Amino acid sequence: MSDLVAAWRDRVCAATAATTPLRIVGGGSMDFYGQRLTGEVFDVSGHAGIVDYDPTELVITARCGTRLFDIEQAMAQSGQMLAFEPPHFGPKATIGGSIAAGLSGPRRPYAGAVRDLVLGIRLLDGRGEELAFGGRVMKNVAGFDVSRLIAGSLGTLGVILEVSLKCLPLPRAETTRIFELPADEALRRLNVWSAAPLPLSASCWHQGRLSVRLSGADSAVAAAARRLGGEPLDDAVSYWAAVRDQTHDFFAPFRAQNNGDATASSGPALWRLSVRATAPHTAFGGATMIEWGGALRWLVAQEEGDTEQARAWAAAHGGHATLFRASDKSAGVFQPLPPALLALHQRLKAALDPAGIFNPGRMYAEL
Repeated sequence: MSDLVAAWRDRVCAATAATTPLRIVGGGSMDFYGQRLTGEVFDVSGHAGIVDYDPTELVITARCGTRLFDIEQAMAQSGQMLAFEPPHFGPKATIGGSIAAGLSGPRRPYAGAVRDLVLGIRLLDGRGEELAFGGRVMKNVAGFDVSRLIAGSLGTLGVILEVSLKCLPLPRAETTRIFELPADEALRRLNVWSAAPLPLSASCWHQGRLSVRLSGADSAVAAAARRLGGEPLDDAVSYWAAVRDQTHDFFAPFRAQNNGDATASSGPALWRLSVRATAPHTAFGGATMIEWGGALRWLVAQEEGDTEQARAWAAAHGGHATLFRASDKSAGVFQPLPPALLALHQRLKAALDPAGIFNPGRMYAEL
């Protein structure tokens, strides 16, 4: 155990004994996400660096404070990438924060979500004990399900010390095609294309324009482009990065938060609706963006009181609604859990963080 982690262990034990809440912070780029921030700042950015990376094994292991940029740069030099295309939301974004938030970018429906690609995790729990789940190689998946539980837990279960992730080769070819279409027709085409053997890797509809990314072998991408038609998009790399990191004009009302300013949001609220891809287009009177072949809907709502409407609609179409960015989060950021599921969350929290010191209330008041 490094001196830094040993010091963390002492601090966690002291916080548990005094029931002092701790707010885990890496790069701070996702401070806007979740409920109100509480507790003493527990800075983990100093625990950084790539621990192990063997491109032939398609696995990379890095410490929690390692910047996403550094990981992606190292992987790109070996012709590989993080398959879930994690959002950055700022230059200081870290791999620990990315796993804790559990958010995936445009490639998610085609290459997998964060939790699908986590192979192993080392965690410092609320007793100050260092726990290890999973492993560093693809065939070593002991404890795999526990590792998946940590993804998206927003630091409420412990301090992520280290994570091992599956890598994917960079595509040999990539192109983005543009189509001028209304939302309903865009959704219809996306559902048809998703059922066909096409090398889709991203889609985004906004203001009457559908952008579809194709990635893979040269011949497959060329054949798919001829089949779909459309016009090529110039500087597609920048476009998808803007969608991924929410620097696209659609997210302009919330742009200040992309620098980790959790207090900058005012005015409209940004809803994230995860639903069936076949759900009809519904704008609720606000601006919308559609990703993931129709399965992810972004909604800029002028009235923050539209909580019940957004959540009822999402539930009716097989999903849930998250209040992603807002100045008023009193309605709750995440869709309320059924009693039985909440009880399971509470039992897991009690097992790993018995004193409830890690990011209390960041997900639900009951955790």
